Amino acid sequence: MDDFGNLLYAEIDYIAEAANARRFSELYAQDVAIADVFVPKVYSELTSRKVLTMEWVDGFRLTDSASLEENNLDRKKLVDTLVQCSLRQIMENGFFHADPHAGNLLATKDGRLCYLDFGMMSYAAAKQRNGFLLAVVHIVNRDWSALVKVYQNLGFIPEGTDVQPIENALEDALPDVLNSDISELNFKNVVGKLGDIMYTYPFSLPPFYISIIRCLGVLEGLAIQVDPKSRIISKAYPYVANRVLTDDSQQELREALRRLIFTSDGSIRWSRLESLLDEAKDSSGFDVVPVLDRLIDYAISSEGEELLNEISDQIVKEADSLGRDTLIYFTQAAGALSIRDEKSAAKAMQSLAHALQNNKDETNQKDDGAEKESKMPTPIVSFLDSLREDLAETLPEPTASMKRTMKLGLLLGTRGASSLATTTSKGNAVSATASTISKFTPLVRKLSQEPRVRQKAGEIVARLSERMVSRGLRAAFSLPPPEFETAVVANGNKK
Repeated sequence: MDDFGNLLYAEIDYIAEAANARRFSELYAQDVAIADVFVPKVYSELTSRKVLTMEWVDGFRLTDSASLEENNLDRKKLVDTLVQCSLRQIMENGFFHADPHAGNLLATKDGRLCYLDFGMMSYAAAKQRNGFLLAVVHIVNRDWSALVKVYQNLGFIPEGTDVQPIENALEDALPDVLNSDISELNFKNVVGKLGDIMYTYPFSLPPFYISIIRCLGVLEGLAIQVDPKSRIISKAYPYVANRVLTDDSQQELREALRRLIFTSDGSIRWSRLESLLDEAKDSSGFDVVPVLDRLIDYAISSEGEELLNEISDQIVKEADSLGRDTLIYFTQAAGALSIRDEKSAAKAMQSLAHALQNNKDETNQKDDGAEKESKMPTPIVSFLDSLREDLAETLPEPTASMKRTMKLGLLLGTRGASSLATTTSKGNAVSATASTISKFTPLVRKLSQEPRVRQKAGEIVARLSERMVSRGLRAAFSLPPPEFETAVVANGNKK
């Protein structure tokens, strides 16, 4: 009751609200932090405890679909800005708007998200914010024992409580976050299930946690009104993945990453790491270089011997598989594209003519104005895209190893590195690529200076050479392809 009373009286003190608005603007407004976030100016000389004077803002409620459509405002982008800004508030700085309902938000005509009413604010300390992140990680891992320990460290559960029934209740109540259908990840449903457990067992929830739960609940309700398919948990996961992968400043987050992508015996969960990278790339400011740097540090540490062995085995397996599959693929592709008769020749000419026509249309459209030109792909890109589409039905399906390699390149290169080159003009693609590559140079240097890595690299080359010679000899004598065993690590166990 005391906390509720303090919050109530703080909300009707306009001097306090003015201070909140200024601090919020300093932390989150577009010119200092988050793109497309706007905070009205406070006129301090015209403000007292009973009167708050702020800048006038013309805009529309996020739920005003007609006005949003009339002004060509992107509803999904507005929701994404709202969610990402709210996550930054709660997880990074801890100072957050605790009442983000439809009446406290506007969409401006230029597409910015405007926050209003700074009377109900809340704060979460670093330990509390990290605890919230760890709770998400443990729910993803379905590690209920670790989740209960987080709750105990945050003071939610009294010391000496028998926690086994709580762990069992969490196991039964919460869905598999990574594999569940999106409809099951409604924040209200998850909080409802957690709430039942917290009322059944001796939980004591502090004000900051209640404020966060209320904020996220209101946030998802508004997001669903604007975009019925929106789910706060699915939108938050890329941010959580980004923080866990790239923030090395705090022990709690290092432990979260370890638990998320490593098994108890030190092996890496490759599918989980791929999923995290895939999710994190959609979060603003994601940079893949710190992620790789942290993995390298772990691999060359005294604890990383098992990981080095596993990585070398994986490289040999994937490189061997990729080389074999690529050779087979190009052989099949050459056969598929070869002109064996009049029908094949006609189809090839038709595809080429279609691509050229699309290219011509694209060029004509580009001549219509400079503004259109800046938003449209170049003729050569359009030509290649069209040609690729026409050939898609002819070419064979890429193999699993080729798809994995292409996806890895996409995650580490085009998308993951997009944050590396912050500004790239049209004619500067080569320098942008060089800049991107230069970011990885220190990582390569770090690896090359580690004796164990050099030894493993020599073993990888030797094993791949052995496989290549074996495949070549067996193919020359029309023998079945060879089957290779996995490597034997230092303790004598096969991988």
